[in-house]
Amino acid sequence: MPEQVDTVIVGSGFAGLGAAIRLDGAGRRDWVLLEKAGTLGGTWRDNVYPGCACDVESHLYSFSFFPHDGWTRTFARQAEIRSYLEDVADHYRLRDRVRFGAHVTGAEWDGTHWDVTLADGDVLRARYVVFGTGALHEPAVPEIEGLSGFAGAAFHSAQWDPSVDLRGKRVAVIGTGASAIQFVPAIAPEAGHLTLFQRTAPWVLPKPDKPIPERTRRAFRRVPGLRRAYRAALYWRHEAMVVGFLHPRVMRIAERVARLYLRRAFAGDDALRRAVTPDFTMGCKRVLMSNDYYPALRRADVTVETTGIARITERGVVTTDGAEHPCDVIVFGTGFRVGDGMSRMTITGRDGVKLADAWQDGPQALYGTTVAGFPNLFSVVGPNTGLGHSSMVLMIESQLNYVLGAMDLVDRHRAVAVDTRRDVQDAHNADLQARLGAAVWGSGGCASWYLDAHGRNRTLWPGYTFDFRRRTRRVDPAAHELVA
Repeated sequence: MPEQVDTVIVGSGFAGLGAAIRLDGAGRRDWVLLEKAGTLGGTWRDNVYPGCACDVESHLYSFSFFPHDGWTRTFARQAEIRSYLEDVADHYRLRDRVRFGAHVTGAEWDGTHWDVTLADGDVLRARYVVFGTGALHEPAVPEIEGLSGFAGAAFHSAQWDPSVDLRGKRVAVIGTGASAIQFVPAIAPEAGHLTLFQRTAPWVLPKPDKPIPERTRRAFRRVPGLRRAYRAALYWRHEAMVVGFLHPRVMRIAERVARLYLRRAFAGDDALRRAVTPDFTMGCKRVLMSNDYYPALRRADVTVETTGIARITERGVVTTDGAEHPCDVIVFGTGFRVGDGMSRMTITGRDGVKLADAWQDGPQALYGTTVAGFPNLFSVVGPNTGLGHSSMVLMIESQLNYVLGAMDLVDRHRAVAVDTRRDVQDAHNADLQARLGAAVWGSGGCASWYLDAHGRNRTLWPGYTFDFRRRTRRVDPAAHELVA
């Protein structure tokens, strides 16, 4: 017989740990957290590439209910964020209730429960399933002819191979996303030569990162309300940025700052400046922050290659102009497969409908959390919950309010389950797409990972986080149907 539990939580990053804490706080202690790896931490466990850090300030990129006075930098590095998550797990005594090495491959609704299947064949039967797997956990490696025959080491930034010695090596970096602008400056001094293959130049702003002095950390600990006031100031400063994303003309102000940064960074090298200047409206793709990316590109042992890649040979990368660029190591900074991670599992809802089929035209949900036809199943950091301006932890906490509210709705009515009405979900997503199309992500003149194969933005929330929190504070019974 399958092991029975009230709630299965999948993933041990911010979303999964947050779900466990909130369930405990609501008196729902019959849960198990499944983690496919051997340790917790989610994306902050997996991404260990040199220079890995957050691009949201530490005091905002943390749980509101578990503040940390001891952040050592304005923008925390990977190790410090992972340590914070470990502290969260220890403080709430979660670690002994995490089942490590438990890789979820699918889930099936039997009319009253979910049967959650693991890679080793084990099955857990649960009333509720909360997916906290996030969007940034499946690396996207482009299909390039000849890659399998490359003689050297080749890996994605999220699967960094520390055994590969880059000293004196010819390194090819493919991609210029958020990870690349962090690891390129970190490895350029070590490599013999680094060639950066750039398909699209990103907009880059200076990063106001600096150490947080011990006296400031001490003040946060000793002065009541100071840390909360600092977090609030960060929050409202980030929320003000939404205006630029929703009204592209306003974004031109920030674009002027970025162009000034470009001119100063590449003074005396107009050719390189033109090569790394974006040709789309700022904000259409993710806006990046770095103080050392542009200086790294100006190094004598770094080459920026803007010609497209044709194929990979045993010894190097061949561009579409026929030139071969010899290299010993290839590192992909090409981002992640976002938006449809859950649909690549075999998840079967009501009437035998597969989630992959329900999402064949693109993933959609109600507030990124519940999906019509899949009762008692919740996705944290689901479709259209991503942000281009602030901390995802804010969205996670709002979604967890909605999850708990849906569970309470089931209990109050002594029902078996709660399911989202399809017409409500469709209307919600039609409104989202209309708002997204008018914003910079749809009108900025770029093709980004925010968009799916049909050109629809299935990634971002088109507005303020306080609006999302208001909408998810309570579950509207009229938007759902109860399964008796």
